[in-house]
Amino acid sequence: MANRHSKLFPWIVWGLSALFYCYGFFQRVAPSVMVSDLMGEFGVSAAVLGNLSAFYFYAYAGLQLPIGVMFDHWGARRMLALAALLCGLGSLLFSMADGLAGAYAGRLLIGAGAGFSWVGTLQLAARWLPPNRFALVTGLTLMLGMAGAVGGQAPLAAIVEHAGWRGTMAWAAGFALLLAALIWLIIRDHPPTEKVTEPPVADVEGEAKSLLHGLKGTMANRQSWIVAGYGGALSATMLSFAGLWGVPYLMQAYDISRPAAAATTSLLLIGWGIGAPLAGWLSDRLKRRKPLMVLGALVALTTFSAVVYTPGLSLEAARVLLFINGVFSGSMVLCFAAAREHNRPETAGATLGFVNTFVMAAGAIFQPLIGWLLDLGWDGALAAGVRIYSVSTYRAAFLTIVVSGTVCLLMGLLMRETHCKNTTE
Repeated sequence: MANRHSKLFPWIVWGLSALFYCYGFFQRVAPSVMVSDLMGEFGVSAAVLGNLSAFYFYAYAGLQLPIGVMFDHWGARRMLALAALLCGLGSLLFSMADGLAGAYAGRLLIGAGAGFSWVGTLQLAARWLPPNRFALVTGLTLMLGMAGAVGGQAPLAAIVEHAGWRGTMAWAAGFALLLAALIWLIIRDHPPTEKVTEPPVADVEGEAKSLLHGLKGTMANRQSWIVAGYGGALSATMLSFAGLWGVPYLMQAYDISRPAAAATTSLLLIGWGIGAPLAGWLSDRLKRRKPLMVLGALVALTTFSAVVYTPGLSLEAARVLLFINGVFSGSMVLCFAAAREHNRPETAGATLGFVNTFVMAAGAIFQPLIGWLLDLGWDGALAAGVRIYSVSTYRAAFLTIVVSGTVCLLMGLLMRETHCKNTTE
């Protein structure tokens, strides 16, 4: 292990925490290649499956606001190690579930653990790495998250075909437990040159009040709602289409295998992985946030609409459009930097939690909503006891994503430019 005083060690700290975020993203999209398996195993409809997958987001989103206090009081090392342990236990429980109750509990634990990964990684990046690289490092973190998401598509689909979803999730549990051990052994909360006084237990209540005070200030700022709305609306495509319903839709629309459909949706995620750090770097260089955010929203809305609603669109063209959608959707990462710049520096933790709650809420809302709409339009078709939905039914349900994309574009237009500076100073 690199010495804590070496130039490499800060990147090791960031990299290990970002790897946990990568794993969390893998778990976030994993159900998308198990749709028919899970529906058949538990005998459920699309609405119930959407809700099962969304349990991850319920826990994740619900934890974003208090997470700042937890990290400040107990430190990133303790919290991230515990969070990875929760992911491992949740994945193991999910792999062994013999009914919906166990599956719900497993997804809830996975989401609760993964909920610490984003804020924890950003907090460590802010402490260990240069502050003028925050937007770029945020983009790189999201890029690693997309790498995990890609791993949860075509590669996972191929593994599930051979090992089954239960065995695959059991291996995923083992990886999370290994990650928990590595985080505990390697990560440190702050650089050795930084003097930090550990807060006593009695200060938890005071820190909670401080968080609430910061959250009150964040919520009183109209720009906070606009930027958070932008982030949540732009995330809907990735979290609901690539995260769950895109694979079965593409299998139905183009009559392709599950691995091929998963490889196609992976192109959207690969685009995100490229677009996020590129947007961060370009935004920092241009000293502008708004133009890139508006352009990203516009292209994302246009390309998704073209993929789903263009008559006779070839699979090759759909793949190109999904990749472009991902590249420009990567501008979502700028909403975190913009939100920090629209609020006082001392409320940064509350602000990041507030924005991330909106982003995760997109998955919690759209996955079950689309499932409910699919059931509403179901024509009674079955295959091996599993419901089959027509292409027209999918297209009707995906109108919700088009509406979300329109809202995202509106939020981008309403946002005030920060020029990469804190506007409250």
